[in-house]
Amino acid sequence: MRFLRLEDVAEELNVKLPQVRALVKSGELKAIQIGGRGMWRVEREALEEYIQGRYAQAREDLAQGSDLD
Repeated sequence: MRFLRLEDVAEELNVKLPQVRALVKSGELKAIQIGGRGMWRVEREALEEYIQGRYAQAREDLAQGSDLD
């Protein structure tokens, strides 16, 4: 499947739907709106890019001495 519903993204990331909506609204997670009824979709590739970016940020944070808490 190329596109995921926001509910699918939330399940994949093991977070609540409002968190995914906030990521989309902030532009941190790329998404598109299909039709005029507010049906948002995230391309699987965009989700993978987001995840890789979070891994890179985590590595940087740890290198700068951030705690895991």
